[in-house]
Amino acid sequence: MFAGWGSFVARFRWAVLVCTVAAVAAAGAWGTGVFDKLSEGGYTDPGSESSRATEVAAAELGMQSGDVVVIYRPAKGTIDDAALGHGIEKRLDALPESAVTAVTGYWPGKVAQYAAADRKSAVAVLTLAGADDGEKLAAYREIDDKLTVPDATVQLAGGIPLADASGTRSTRDLAFAEAISLPVVLILLLFIFGSLVAASLPVLVGGCAVLGSLGVLHAIASGHDVNPFAVNVASLLGLGMAIDYGLFMVGRFREEQSSGRTPAQAVTRTVATAGRTVLFSACLLMIALSGLLFFPQGFLKSLAYGGLAAVALAALLSLTLLPALLAVLGHRVDKLPVRLPRRRGGRPEGTGWAALAGFVLRRPVLVALPILAGLAVLAAPIHGVQFGENDERVLPAADPARRAIETLKTDFPVLSSAGIQIVLHGTGEAPKDAPAFADKVAKIPGVAAVTPTGAGGKAVTYTATLTATDPFGPQARTAVERIRDLPPPAGARVLVGGTTARSVDSLSATADRLPQMIGLLVGATLLLMFLAFGSILLPVKAVLMSAVSLGSTFGILVWIFQDGHGADLLRITPAPLEVGIVILMAAVVFGLSTDYEVFLLSRMVEARTRGASTAEAVTTGLARTGRVISAAAVLLIVVTGAFALSSVTTMRFIGIGMIVALFLDATVVRMLLVPAVLRLLGDAAWWAPGPLRRLQERAGLAEYEDELYPTVSAGRHAARALPPASPSHAEDLPSPAVLGSAMPEVAAMVTPRLPSLSPSPSSPSSPSPSPSPAAPALGGGWVFGAVVPGLPTAGSAPVPMPERVTLEEQVPGLPSP
Repeated sequence: MFAGWGSFVARFRWAVLVCTVAAVAAAGAWGTGVFDKLSEGGYTDPGSESSRATEVAAAELGMQSGDVVVIYRPAKGTIDDAALGHGIEKRLDALPESAVTAVTGYWPGKVAQYAAADRKSAVAVLTLAGADDGEKLAAYREIDDKLTVPDATVQLAGGIPLADASGTRSTRDLAFAEAISLPVVLILLLFIFGSLVAASLPVLVGGCAVLGSLGVLHAIASGHDVNPFAVNVASLLGLGMAIDYGLFMVGRFREEQSSGRTPAQAVTRTVATAGRTVLFSACLLMIALSGLLFFPQGFLKSLAYGGLAAVALAALLSLTLLPALLAVLGHRVDKLPVRLPRRRGGRPEGTGWAALAGFVLRRPVLVALPILAGLAVLAAPIHGVQFGENDERVLPAADPARRAIETLKTDFPVLSSAGIQIVLHGTGEAPKDAPAFADKVAKIPGVAAVTPTGAGGKAVTYTATLTATDPFGPQARTAVERIRDLPPPAGARVLVGGTTARSVDSLSATADRLPQMIGLLVGATLLLMFLAFGSILLPVKAVLMSAVSLGSTFGILVWIFQDGHGADLLRITPAPLEVGIVILMAAVVFGLSTDYEVFLLSRMVEARTRGASTAEAVTTGLARTGRVISAAAVLLIVVTGAFALSSVTTMRFIGIGMIVALFLDATVVRMLLVPAVLRLLGDAAWWAPGPLRRLQERAGLAEYEDELYPTVSAGRHAARALPPASPSHAEDLPSPAVLGSAMPEVAAMVTPRLPSLSPSPSSPSSPSPSPSPAAPALGGGWVFGAVVPGLPTAGSAPVPMPERVTLEEQVPGLPSP
């Protein structure tokens, strides 16, 4: 299937190129309209008790939402100055009705609850027009500069000013991150490829993926709420994954061309091998991101929309636009070379990775145990993790919106969102013994005061002010739980809302749906990796390695962002972690970990299916992919790590988290721990029961095409003769002689490093240099003493295969041997 698609793209390269570019350009032009349809919010569970409390208060009392709290502080005197009051009233009356639907506050009635105790400041509470947060945000931007009065300072607090400040900063920081990361990525690609043309291709595909994802988000926003942060996620993943996939595809294409293939043949081979891995990896990452759709919070669904659109387009363009460009460019992909300093001595590329594999394979226990102990130490802070919502602490300390909210919490605690909202809703009429219930609430530890805030219809509302300064701390959460445990008044129900209650409900909903997400991630990974590699233990090991990487990453993030280590250096305010961002990071890190695992195992399984021992397969896989995985991780660190420069803590959390996760996963876990574990597992790593193996063979997902496979001319079939099972090499280090017969370049890497390990001519483990008598002498290369086909499983013992149509028979125009 992949070879056929590669042949199609190579043959109709200009048509594919023109159609793809036209589609991306149209999607990008239309997608710019998404910014007018984005809506803030979506952080809460719409079916929770806290959400119902807000709905009942609005329906029964017509309670205003308090979208904007305007704090007026006279330059001199008090808030009772007549001239000042007249000026404020005039300013508030002049606000357009199209933007502001209601105004309450200290003026004109001088309501005491809207004034500070020292009479030095007072507030006006504005309810903005709009059915959702997006419309309210537009209304706020219409009046935010029309609230000032002479002889007084003005501060704008509330949820909408906070959303405006964080959204504006995030947009600006995203543009800055891309302006920093793209030139750096291009320079790194120049070092990797040595050609400006080759280096520019992954960046070009990444830009197209981001443009296309904007169009997809615009379409989704027409029928669903989409949070602005979804655009950030789409930009991050679209650019990062397209560059990763582009690196893999362009590298394989140049490798195929260097083997003497024509551009069309090289494209076909690239799509059949690297393209298959790209699509498989993208599917795993998309499955991880789709787990976000299980949660009821609209914010998480928005992140899923952005991530899925970006990854899908990055993979699609890597299998359409990029192969078409490669087919058009051909050998010109190496044009505009950049002369870079080379290592002296002319050592073959990958020698260092082969040497690293030799070191790990000789001392697997010595390598694995310290790494596992160190990763466990890094994960230890997770035991004390706390979760909350994004509040003003995500902004820099000097931000006006943050300072306004802090002033509101200090001077007007009843009006701030830090209090607990209590709604007593009667079944037939307003509850008569509501004051008695309020007295019970006031006696709960952690509650400083209970203040009536409204009565009307069948409902009465109170605000419970807490003694704790952190609304997401354990004391505040305990207070919410104890209020909910109180018996309700006769003929009424109690609904508890507010910031703390919303956080409690959101965390509870997340915990309820988290097993479904974990089940999807683990189940899909086990199934797909088994179908691809034909092994029981390889998928299990992949899941465990991803879990280890994920745990260590979050341990470090808790230690920094919650516990505050290095907070001054990073200019962040320690706070409980926002659960939505944590879930997003878990999905992305798990997906990327599995992604690198697939890159690494694909080459190991290719070697294994040709009869290599475990040690030989590990060495081959590491030598072939070590540089690619490291380069991909570095590029993705640059793209996502640029978020660490953001002034918004949420984006900085993602940036630093991705840096930590990618560094640990692509170095310590993939390059050291995985080879050590495979060495310890030995041949068992490739085993699968007979019935499952036959099922995997029928699935047909494990086809590998390579120049080492024997082929025959069109119209003929290749007879796949195989050698009998040879003695296990699980206890031996890679044999340069064996590797030399299959992969000369790998042997060149290993032989100088392991001269003492080369078997003598009489060694029973040495492969026969001539064909086995049992194997017919067909065209192609002899590997391990026989003609080696592309086996569909990673079994430890090769088994005979039926005849198959080779790649040359499927794709016209390729030369016959």
